[in-house]
Amino acid sequence: MSCPAAPDPSRRTVLATGSALGGSLLASGLHTAQATAADRTEPASSAGDPWLTVLDDADLVWQRMPTTWYEGPFLGNGFLGSGIYAEPGAATTAVRFNIQHSEVQDHRPEFGSLFGLARLPIGYFTLEPVGVITSLDWRLSLHDAELTGTLTTEKGTLALRALVHNDRSVLAVEVTASEGERDFRWVFHPADAISPRAAFKPLPDGYRGNPPARIADHDGITAAVQPLLAGGEHVTAWRERTRGRTRTLYAHVAHSHPKSTVLGQALKAVRRTEQLPYSALALDHRAWWHAYYRKSFLSLPDARIQRFYWIQLYKAAAAARRDAPVMATSGPWLEPTPWPNTWWNLNAQLEYWLIHGSNHLELDAVTRALSEFRDNLAQETPAPYRTDSLGIPRTTDPHLVNGAASALMGYGVGIPGQDPPTPEVGNLTWALHNVWLSHRHTMDRSILRDVLFPLLRKAINYYLHFLEPGPDGKLHLPATFSPEYGADSRDCNYDLMLLSWGCRTLLDSTELLGIKDPLAPRWREVLAKRAPYPTDANGFMIGADIPFAKSHRHYSHLLAIYPLYEVTGRTPEERALIERSLAHWVGFEGALQGYTFTGAASMSALLGKGEDALRYLGELMTRFIKPNTMYQESGPVIETPLSAAQSLHDMVCQSWGGVIRVFPALPAAWQDLTVHDFRTQGAFLLSAVRRGGATRWVRLLSEAGAPCVVRHGIAGPIDVRDGRGRPLRHEDAGDGTVHIALRKGGTALLTARGDRPDLTVVPVRPNEDAPRWGLPRS
Repeated sequence: MSCPAAPDPSRRTVLATGSALGGSLLASGLHTAQATAADRTEPASSAGDPWLTVLDDADLVWQRMPTTWYEGPFLGNGFLGSGIYAEPGAATTAVRFNIQHSEVQDHRPEFGSLFGLARLPIGYFTLEPVGVITSLDWRLSLHDAELTGTLTTEKGTLALRALVHNDRSVLAVEVTASEGERDFRWVFHPADAISPRAAFKPLPDGYRGNPPARIADHDGITAAVQPLLAGGEHVTAWRERTRGRTRTLYAHVAHSHPKSTVLGQALKAVRRTEQLPYSALALDHRAWWHAYYRKSFLSLPDARIQRFYWIQLYKAAAAARRDAPVMATSGPWLEPTPWPNTWWNLNAQLEYWLIHGSNHLELDAVTRALSEFRDNLAQETPAPYRTDSLGIPRTTDPHLVNGAASALMGYGVGIPGQDPPTPEVGNLTWALHNVWLSHRHTMDRSILRDVLFPLLRKAINYYLHFLEPGPDGKLHLPATFSPEYGADSRDCNYDLMLLSWGCRTLLDSTELLGIKDPLAPRWREVLAKRAPYPTDANGFMIGADIPFAKSHRHYSHLLAIYPLYEVTGRTPEERALIERSLAHWVGFEGALQGYTFTGAASMSALLGKGEDALRYLGELMTRFIKPNTMYQESGPVIETPLSAAQSLHDMVCQSWGGVIRVFPALPAAWQDLTVHDFRTQGAFLLSAVRRGGATRWVRLLSEAGAPCVVRHGIAGPIDVRDGRGRPLRHEDAGDGTVHIALRKGGTALLTARGDRPDLTVVPVRPNEDAPRWGLPRS
């Protein structure tokens, strides 16, 4: 229903925090205070519910047959995943439904994380019509996390609905056939249980694949039992149920090690699910997804990018959950790849950045995994340092184990100043920056106390073993490796930048936790005496020994700019250094990849250059993003599209350095923009609206009572009011920045002085139409 106009903000508030449609915003457990009556409003209309509007608009469609994983629909719940496309070599006679699982892996550490601990392919079902396929019309509903549509053949039609159930972890595919297609069939094809890397690299000596799966019937339920040479098994169980003209396939995957104990579990999961008709099964599945989306809202006038953004939110929840393994390079959708495990020198970090601003900390597997498997991180450091140090290799399995280390089988942490193995030692500190972001965006003291501080202390301790005073009186690092430039360098910027951030964060943590740590003087000494970041006329170097002189996709030498925000352009000289470094980095064509452009977009956003940020995202979309928004290098990797969503966040809101910056880097074409419940550092929920190129209002809800400093972007004098419309104490700090006295649970509404704008949050109109993602008719 429409919200009537109101003359005073005391009678108007931001959309949906307490409405029937938006009440799920409070269900996540992230809020610490209930919304007051003054904080509630209704959507503009039931037909124009903003979430339904943007999500329906973002649905992917297929009116041509997808032939690869990069073109087709994808379903998942962080554990079970299915990619859907034509059966290779049989595009007109069969459709493949992959069935893969993020927990299914091998357990032979003697062959390393890339062979012996690799994720293992499970197999796929083919939907085989009676007739030759002549056309299709599919739609992936983001709102319902469900694929619907029809296949048309020479013999008739197959109407289908498919989902990977959120809680039951079952792939359910309902097919209603016309008379001529009544005899369509499902066929399961077990995969060879061997590391996917085997198709790209030579096998380690002594390594071989696991024995074939055994398929048998169990009282009407079929199961493929895949034994593992290391002990244990994974089991795929399925059954098809017929109800009238409709047949529904139910499939479940279970994994165990070292014992073979999951056959009964898999059979039980199918048995208890196949009793439910598809429509009943879908109810609680859809309810979870509907609540998920309503935790935040973003609408901008570029239709193609807005749709892309909401697809990334869908993709993130399809690939990640707090209790699921940290995403491997292709998420739960394992395809042929040379990278069949989790990568820690960029991929894992980028995969999870978007969860903070979008208010989806329920997806934070990084904090959970680093905490749960911290003992394994000690074992991954070289033996002489294990008592007081932690590290994470470039690659690990879900338990953060690398196994045997070699360039073929998996990369270890290494020792500064020695090679081999490659001394790539900063990855854990960078991963802990993600944990720090989770703390800062929630102000959850337990994250700081129980995870970040103890792990970061030992990660930095590893560096402290190797710092050496030089003739210049500075502290220097021996040669280490900057991902992925290809050589070792003294005073490598990747490590110096992470070391500096780590020492500063440890000192800040001791103050917040009230700890007197005996290492604090050493951390202060590092910050005071460490060697300056190596630079030359072109900007930041790789390290003291290596200039940046060739095309390089990774921004490992630029982390102090982004995402660490240690170098931010505070002075004209520092800003020039950032601009020079960025231009030099992207100026070498040849090795640039998609995440080069997401990093460049976020660095441009830091500088307030919205046009440049949009241009870099345009390069990404044009050159690298596939029809279903997936991404490919030598194999499938999913971090780049997810990090592009974070680049959009960085254009819309930044909150580093204790200041919330509203709309800091918007291009001129984005005259209108709406954001709601965007989560910022300090545990604030930000809502704001821009109309006609001007910020009309900004609202902040404080969950933790942290200091509130906001650069609001509203021209001229402003009013600051609380949730009841009363003036709120604040201090003008200049440059469009105010300090607001905002208690835990309190709200602040900022408007131009005397202005009483409409505070209803609605989607903005696109500047122009754009094709949908997927494969619409060309």
